Amino acid sequence: MKYFKIEKKKEKNIKVKKKEETKLAPAIFRSTAKGFGFAALLDENGEAGEEVFIPASEKKNAWNGDEVVVRITREKSGDRKAEGVVEKIIKRNTEYLIGTFSKSKNFGFVVPDDRGMEEDIFIQKEHTKGAVDGQKVYVRITDYGTKKKNPEGRVTEILGHIDDPHTDMKAVLREFNIYPEFSMEVKDETDNIPTEVLEEEKKDRVDYRGETIVTIDGADAKDLDDAVSVVRTENGYRLSVHIADVSHYVKEGSPLDKSALDRGTSVYLINKVVPMLPHRLSNGICSLNQGEDRLALSCVMDIDDNGHIAGHRITESLINVTRRMTYDAVAEILEVFKDKAKNKQRQKELKAEYGELIPMFLLMKELSDKLRANRMQRGAVDFDFSDSKVELDENDMPVYVGPEERNDASKIIEDFMLAANETVAEDFYWQEIPFLYRVHEKPDEEKISKLLIFVRNFGLVLKGNKTEVHPKELQKMLAGIKGKEEEALISRLTLRSMRQARYSAECEGHFGLACKYYCHFTSPIRRYPDLQIHRIIKENLNGRLDDNRKMHYNSILENVAKSTSSAERNAETAEREIVRLKHIEFMQQHIGEAFEGVISGLTNWGIYIELPNTIEGMVSLANMKDDYYVFDAERMVLTGERKHKTYALGQKLYIQVVNADKLLKTIDFCIIGENKFKELTENTGE
Repeated sequence: MKYFKIEKKKEKNIKVKKKEETKLAPAIFRSTAKGFGFAALLDENGEAGEEVFIPASEKKNAWNGDEVVVRITREKSGDRKAEGVVEKIIKRNTEYLIGTFSKSKNFGFVVPDDRGMEEDIFIQKEHTKGAVDGQKVYVRITDYGTKKKNPEGRVTEILGHIDDPHTDMKAVLREFNIYPEFSMEVKDETDNIPTEVLEEEKKDRVDYRGETIVTIDGADAKDLDDAVSVVRTENGYRLSVHIADVSHYVKEGSPLDKSALDRGTSVYLINKVVPMLPHRLSNGICSLNQGEDRLALSCVMDIDDNGHIAGHRITESLINVTRRMTYDAVAEILEVFKDKAKNKQRQKELKAEYGELIPMFLLMKELSDKLRANRMQRGAVDFDFSDSKVELDENDMPVYVGPEERNDASKIIEDFMLAANETVAEDFYWQEIPFLYRVHEKPDEEKISKLLIFVRNFGLVLKGNKTEVHPKELQKMLAGIKGKEEEALISRLTLRSMRQARYSAECEGHFGLACKYYCHFTSPIRRYPDLQIHRIIKENLNGRLDDNRKMHYNSILENVAKSTSSAERNAETAEREIVRLKHIEFMQQHIGEAFEGVISGLTNWGIYIELPNTIEGMVSLANMKDDYYVFDAERMVLTGERKHKTYALGQKLYIQVVNADKLLKTIDFCIIGENKFKELTENTGE
């Protein structure tokens, strides 16, 4: 923990015999809906670390994201966080915000979407821009207010009415500074890029156009940046992973490159993609479309019969994709041909459609299984649970929410991409060339400690302690619950206990994959770090990576790592936010209905319950009138003082949906008995 030491000033008429020292530390403030906040202390490199609890009365009007100086008033003790007060606000981080407008006769005010904001924003009449009640607006803050005075602002944009489902998307894009439109400078540069590979660009590349190569993606995917091919060899397999050569078109330092670095990543908001690169590139010349010549960077791996990579080569290449496949189509082929004695009619139909490709898909599955088994053997953690899938109608209203299943085809591509990413990272690490790695540190002690307590509720034993646990132990635990009802919940909470992976110019290993070398090489259309290392790889292949270029990359890579890590976190938060809003919108259609769920979280203010459709809501302790419940943070249990009824993580409950509020961003449940549940589900036909 980094501290500044200051001396308290002497007050008049008071003799100070001894100098008193106060511990001050720079931090980033985070407020909560309950009024109190937390300050993440900054280390010498400016990275946020240990959190300090800040009581509501001691936050000095600090807002979310503000850089502050914190005075530590009580040191950390066991699981209890350190406590402090905000001494000074160094830098405001909120210039604009999103909120819902309310109008009065002579002025208006905006209720911020950020529930950590306690005060409404006062808007003078002449600065309302004609907004009316219930509209989502974008506000520029002109005065941050005081304890006695509300903040003030000006409406700069009206996004739409809160009840209009299209407004959600606009608000999230605005809130997270995600811009669908590209600048004219970028558009002009993009317009000058050819739509087909020129003949002179095909020279001096390894030509793989004679090979059978496929892309395997989701049915709706348009930015196809990876293609694969597998053949049998005398000693095992040859796996070719071909990645779009985006760096050929996006030149370092160009407007297109600066825009891509600023965006850092493509953002996927359910049915809308905000691409890192303009569609002319991402869906066009850079996309590995079927039947079209494309420039690529290829990693060709020779793999033995045991699934170990025995050798590899990385080349600039020219490819032409034989067939554009979908996950569902390949998964069906694998399932139908699993037992050749069955499904004869369907096998005949599939052979007519996919012919010579079918043996390669079966070979892919064979190789994928071996690669995955080796990864599991070394201790990699496989979070084989479903994300939340949301389907929207033409009006952006949610019509379906449920788990999105992973199939064998998606696992094949995952295994092949992991193999290429590891191979490339290890190659360039041992060449001692400046590079950008994907690193994943050991889990946070506090979160691992809570996970150890949590899994004990299911009778599971996780070897390790709160200071360290090996990824293989996590893997064993997850394998032990495979196919059980609690699998999704435990997998999701285990994932939450992990640190977030990030980019770094240093090769620091990947905890979750249990490997020493890892990078992101396979998605340069949608991730800037992949594009960045493609440049380094190509310069190295062509003998242009001299000392000056190495110095150049050494000077920029750490900043690229920080920038892209931050952009990735921003995109992920935006993606989760829009999913959460659509969850709320979906549950608004089910108020009064009953469901069975499991306890996914416990706090001293409520019980969080996850439903089978992946939606999570909360039962407020304030609304539980049958007893007064006390939260035991160490055992992660709620216990009634009089009746001694307990609630623990993973426990099944019957609930009724009480409310779903988009303004408050909450879904409220109440606990009901089995008889009430049967009565309600019989009435709704569930």
